Amino acid sequence: MTEAQAHTDVFTQHRPLLFAIAYEMLGSVMEAEDIVQESYLRWQGTAGEAIRSPRSYLATIATRLSIDRLRSAQMQREEYVGPWLPEPFVTGAFPGAAEWATTTEALSVAFMVLVEQLSPVERAVFLLREVFDYEYEEIAAIVEKSEANCRQMFSRARQRLGAGRPRTQARPEEQERLMQQFLDTCATGDLPGLLHVLAEDITVYSDGGGRVAAARRPIHGADKVARFLFGLMRLAPPTTDYHPAWVNGRPGMVVYVDGRPFNTLSVEVSDGRIQAIYIVVNPDKLRHLPPPA
Repeated sequence: MTEAQAHTDVFTQHRPLLFAIAYEMLGSVMEAEDIVQESYLRWQGTAGEAIRSPRSYLATIATRLSIDRLRSAQMQREEYVGPWLPEPFVTGAFPGAAEWATTTEALSVAFMVLVEQLSPVERAVFLLREVFDYEYEEIAAIVEKSEANCRQMFSRARQRLGAGRPRTQARPEEQERLMQQFLDTCATGDLPGLLHVLAEDITVYSDGGGRVAAARRPIHGADKVARFLFGLMRLAPPTTDYHPAWVNGRPGMVVYVDGRPFNTLSVEVSDGRIQAIYIVVNPDKLRHLPPPA
């Protein structure tokens, strides 16, 4: 193996980590891929140099690039039309990231919406510690702050986000069972059956970004949510296909119309009921999805 190939192989080994950091920071699959590509170009520029810890070096590049990208995007986020949801991450569409996608609460839409409250540097500190288990010494070097400052930022962020953290998740098999019941009752128009799987205080969040029709405010309450969902089913054109999938580590589906991604839907399940539903309709956030299998 040549030295250049070995250098590239080191990057390939760490690529899933870099993608995970960038996606958690930005909530965008396409921007995360951009960060990974930029990190690769910078890594190639170090060929022949002695890098003591490639993992720390690459994580530093990806984190700092993500902080810069997030700062430039903050104004757009503040002016976003309707609820903002992350670009859907469909497990299986991104080789090498499957383990991260199925083992971390941090991939959930609920968690990613929650960390939107944090500033770019606060978010980096919180995610590096909470999700990726970095030591404070490493985090301080990455974000160019003191260890004491990083500890303080993490503590404040954890307190700030604590009350809104997603509830304890049900086992995957229970999530799949409830999702299947949800799909069956929606397809058959079974209102009592649908109400049985929805929590009384359920909320639906729909992200159209002002690009397409979508509910601009969250919809609360089982009865209102059920009627909203049945309305969507009635409006679906005959060329609609529903493909079950794991979306952001939760059971859901990708909906295609005329063979093109139309929206994704994912659910949060706990206490034997569906607690929240997240629907992404914004076409700009669906461009990365593969065609139906």
